[in-house]
Amino acid sequence: MLISKAVAQGIREGRITCQFRRWDVPRVKVGGTQLTPSGLIRFTRVARVSDVDRISDRSARAAGVKDAAALRKALASSPRRDAGVYRITVEWAGEDPRIALRETVPDADDLIAIAARLERLDRRDTGPWTLDILEWIRDNPRVVSKELAALRGVELQPMKTDIRKLKALGLTISHDVGYELSPRGAAYLQWSGR
Repeated sequence: MLISKAVAQGIREGRITCQFRRWDVPRVKVGGTQLTPSGLIRFTRVARVSDVDRISDRSARAAGVKDAAALRKALASSPRRDAGVYRITVEWAGEDPRIALRETVPDADDLIAIAARLERLDRRDTGPWTLDILEWIRDNPRVVSKELAALRGVELQPMKTDIRKLKALGLTISHDVGYELSPRGAAYLQWSGR
């Protein structure tokens, strides 16, 4: 479920407690979690809305929308106009677990596990890439991603996807502009001899 940075922050602060989506079938499950720019959120209830015209201003504000009319307008402009409307109750579930992970300096077992994971990521048709990107980030901290892609001679979006994979392992940190190695990533790169 796409959740904007502003909405994620509202969920974290407790100002936003629900979201509305048009879906053929629910795309999230009760008890499930999702990583957002403001940390982990949990889905506590998913219910189909039987009558969109009965959504109250209070419910719309709980979703971070000005009023029910604005919410109905947003739902009407959805590309899935024929799909049902669902109300998803959400709560903040905690910090992004990658934050603690990236600050953890890996021990010998962790380093071997990271190496094995990176080896699996490197098994693609275009060949190994993980250490190259880690080195580029180390040598070019906080460089805007478009510039980093140009320096590497690669397409922007696939490169950003690759960096997100490394971030999920706690090896990189994303900033408003560019990236840098985390302490975990720096330790791994040093261990790898690069």
